[in-house]
Amino acid sequence: MKVVSLETYVVAVPPPHVGGMYWIFVKLTTDCGIEGVGEIYSATFHPNAMTHVIDDVFARYLQDRDPHHVERLWREAYSSGFTQRPDLTMMGVVSGLEMACWDIVGKAAGKPVYELLGGRVHERLRSYTYLYPKNARGEYDYDDPDLAAECALQNVKRGFTAVKFDPAGPYTAYSGHQLSLDVMDRCETFCRRIREAVGSKADLLFGTHGQMVPSSAIRLAKRLEKYDPLWFEEPVPPGQEAAMAEVARHTSIPISAGERLTTKYEFHRLLDARAASIIQLNVGRVGGLLEAKKVAALAEVYYAQIAPHLYNGPVGAAASIQFAACTPNFLIQESIGTWDGFHAEVVKTPIRWEDGYIIPSTEPGLGIELNMDVVKRHTPYTGERLHLQMASTPFDVKDRAPAKG
Repeated sequence: MKVVSLETYVVAVPPPHVGGMYWIFVKLTTDCGIEGVGEIYSATFHPNAMTHVIDDVFARYLQDRDPHHVERLWREAYSSGFTQRPDLTMMGVVSGLEMACWDIVGKAAGKPVYELLGGRVHERLRSYTYLYPKNARGEYDYDDPDLAAECALQNVKRGFTAVKFDPAGPYTAYSGHQLSLDVMDRCETFCRRIREAVGSKADLLFGTHGQMVPSSAIRLAKRLEKYDPLWFEEPVPPGQEAAMAEVARHTSIPISAGERLTTKYEFHRLLDARAASIIQLNVGRVGGLLEAKKVAALAEVYYAQIAPHLYNGPVGAAASIQFAACTPNFLIQESIGTWDGFHAEVVKTPIRWEDGYIIPSTEPGLGIELNMDVVKRHTPYTGERLHLQMASTPFDVKDRAPAKG
């Protein structure tokens, strides 16, 4: 069996752009007619540039090769251009191509991918969602703690046992910075109101995105400890594990991190520094499904748990679900609501979500198939914004508006 062709689709996500501005799907076809789909989580460059990069990686390292040989694909791409370094863009491309290979391999074997990566150990997967509060005008409003508390309670009634919120913005290219007292007051108010609303029926997941210096993160953590969050996410920028470890040593809240990291090498540094005990790798960025399993094995050695990050489309989600289902130290999977809306429209069979849990598909491969009519109707992406963006100005203590997205 050989992979003989590649198709790339940059799908524009309609407003309000839940899951990003666009999703990059790839479809591989073999010489015997089996198709496999993957998703490339790419935030660094515009899709107009990425499509050329994807074509280049495919032609060099996958075309006319056996899709079973994912170790060879990973190693040759990782070493491309005499690098052998954790390159975020390369690993994003490899992740999408590799998960498409696994989709082909699973279909050829007549098995879900999780059965080929050690076998399913979880019949269902606990999930959480971000809060998406709406005001009286039906607009998303992320600045009102009372709306957030109301939204959290609604999600608990739907079945979620954990909710994530993110009141500590703005996120700027000049972070980390020291949070203002006003922002810290706002963070504490959000925690208090949401805890009062849900009681002990749901874990609170406090989201941040590396905008603090360690001393500021420690100050904020001390305020939040009384509300017993399950995690304090990425409190300092990625790349300096000792700084994050300093925060971890000064709080009882578990530190979670990893959505911006790639390859086992970066995660090993994070774990070895005791910087995080909850690992939030993204299967579409870390280097693919097999690399994700290696990271999970490293985490298992440190008694750390896996909470896969997911802010992209349903193909990457399907791959993440396959990974989570066969990972012993899995904790919880990020869910984008209940996988309704455009996430459901762009595939033929939506991801199955029941009473707070994701039910892994039993179909061969990744268990998902693109609805090509919908894909083509939303292709190509013509906007200028990247998948996510940060503010281009430094933090000011008078700046209240979150700047991520």
